[in-house]
Amino acid sequence: MVPPSKSQNVQKLFGRIARRYDLANHLLSGGFDFFWRRRAVQVVRSWHPSRILDLATGSGDLALSLRAACPRSLVVGADFCEPMLMEARRKGFSNLVTADALRMPFADGSFDVVVVGFGLRNMDPHTGALREMARVLRPGGHLLVLDFSLPPAPWRTPYRLYLHRVLPRIAGWVSGEKAAYDYLAESIEEFPSGAAMCQLIETSGFGDARCQPLTGGIVSLYTASRREPSPA
Repeated sequence: MVPPSKSQNVQKLFGRIARRYDLANHLLSGGFDFFWRRRAVQVVRSWHPSRILDLATGSGDLALSLRAACPRSLVVGADFCEPMLMEARRKGFSNLVTADALRMPFADGSFDVVVVGFGLRNMDPHTGALREMARVLRPGGHLLVLDFSLPPAPWRTPYRLYLHRVLPRIAGWVSGEKAAYDYLAESIEEFPSGAAMCQLIETSGFGDARCQPLTGGIVSLYTASRREPSPA
């Protein structure tokens, strides 16, 4: 029997926690998830896009915020986990596509902006997902990645204690799925951040990658633009 891939495991984990996903997020972040989304939306709005893809849209909170802030823009949400998309539909967001980030059903250059909030970490390989994001962006279009990172000293040690000992227990009580949040801690430890992530982005079809740490560095906001094609 072929063992399940990382993407299959992640898909199943998120499917099991879909109904309690938002509550767990608000509780475990201390409400900072609202601030992180608001900051991402401010950046996207400053680009004045016509077409926005919210990749790994999950329960749709970021897509809804983008739609409210950019009323003239077409906002499309995509995710490979159908139970999460059901939660987004319950909130009134219906412009949704079930799609794997590594094989998106969109034509080249379909969007002005691609946003991925707390999802790139779950995509394997990261470079494959980033190249696919570059493909569906128009030349000069913008990428915004929002994801967890490890803060610098002296906060790194207490944060790791919270991440590995406290967070999974609270999350297990809220969601009934402690394993999903054990995975969260492990994935944050393994995920590139800061300069390493900027380099990864720039080797995947983008230029001018920048990192903005948020909330002491427990979250990082990355921006970049798709490189213009080389002249023939």
